Amino acid sequence: MTLTSFGPANLIKRSPETHPLTWRLRDDAEPVWLDEYQAKNGYAAARKAFADMAQDDIVQTVKDAGLKGRGGAGFPTGVKWGLMPKDESINIRYLLCNADEMEPNTWKDRMLMEQLPHLLIEGMLISARALKTYRGYIFLRGEYTTAAKHLNRAVAEAKAAGLLGKNILGSGFDFELFVHTGAGRYICGEETALINSLEGRRANPRSKPPFPAAVGVWGKPTCVNNVETLCNVPAIIADGVDWYKSLAREGSEDMGTKLMGFSGKVKNPGLWELPFGVTARELFEDYAGGMRDGYTLKAWQPGGAGTGFLLPEHLDAQMYAGGIGKVGTRMGTGLAMAVDNTVNMVSLLRNMEQFFARESCGFCTPCRDGLPWSVKLLMALENGEGRQGDIETLLGLVGFLGPGKTFCAHAPGAVEPLGSAIKYFRSEFEAGIAPTSAAVPPLARPIVVGA
Repeated sequence: MTLTSFGPANLIKRSPETHPLTWRLRDDAEPVWLDEYQAKNGYAAARKAFADMAQDDIVQTVKDAGLKGRGGAGFPTGVKWGLMPKDESINIRYLLCNADEMEPNTWKDRMLMEQLPHLLIEGMLISARALKTYRGYIFLRGEYTTAAKHLNRAVAEAKAAGLLGKNILGSGFDFELFVHTGAGRYICGEETALINSLEGRRANPRSKPPFPAAVGVWGKPTCVNNVETLCNVPAIIADGVDWYKSLAREGSEDMGTKLMGFSGKVKNPGLWELPFGVTARELFEDYAGGMRDGYTLKAWQPGGAGTGFLLPEHLDAQMYAGGIGKVGTRMGTGLAMAVDNTVNMVSLLRNMEQFFARESCGFCTPCRDGLPWSVKLLMALENGEGRQGDIETLLGLVGFLGPGKTFCAHAPGAVEPLGSAIKYFRSEFEAGIAPTSAAVPPLARPIVVGA
């Protein structure tokens, strides 16, 4: 699969009117540098924002457009911007781009940064103007070396053209932008862990309140947005609220378009910009082409490893937060994974929980001890050495590590696929219980952490 696999040609006809994120992409997948980007109307939205719009009007426009975060949580962007202090005397503020794309099965931000680096820079420039931030950082996953190279070149191009730095577009507004590569921790996707890492601290989430809008990087007001979120801003400013809202399908409560994808043993794995409200069946059958010959669809996840499993009968759900919520899980990043009929769910979950256990920051007890415990139990079930009561213990852990039970959302996301897998495929877990095993009370099996 390539990052420019945008589906069958007869289905994908990208234009500025329908594909605000991807219409500038080149067919050869090479980066769109400054001259070409400006020839394709690049930075026109930034010029409009600087020349014709008050800073508060930019915030209100994004709020009215209904733009929501594209990193997985889906918090309204304009509302988040509105939390930044109004006090003009606070002259040190920061804008952070969360580009630590470490969610398994997710690669959408990588494509934007590698092929359209100036779209992200323009989005950050407009956002910085709106939020009165004088400095920005793109916190980039360390493994994204190509993205780092392309972003650094694009930042240099923009600065040389007077689009970054001092007195941007003659407005008197200053904005410096830096690319910061992280050391590689999944937990840095949580905004306050990202802030700690940027400051050179251990990547642990912070207690909230205070929220970053009040006390963020180096104690100053800070706004953190995802790559895809920021890349939506130029089109909203350039073409307006009504147009942006019109992009979504009828019935969707989320506005605009979304980068969606399908991986696994499908015929055409890839990434596509589609309107919110498209059905998962369209995504799976029309764009991904269905399963490869010889395979059938057993289950699927709608948006990364931290979302629950769904069944083939759930494919008619609309791809937006509320649509996926109706069938029992979260949309997450919108990049789905197909699980084929050859996959054992116990082995798949053991692999997933092993990843999540290793990526825990270890700050709170439920996550630090509970996730390794789930791995121990799953390994036993995978090897046919499970004991009576193990499945109930796993379900108990799903409850103990659920929303509101841990310091951040890492553990709830980690156990969501586990709970759904047991719900739909319990017989596969039961098959791992040794026939002569003695019953063990739920949550009574000992564990040696790190063993």
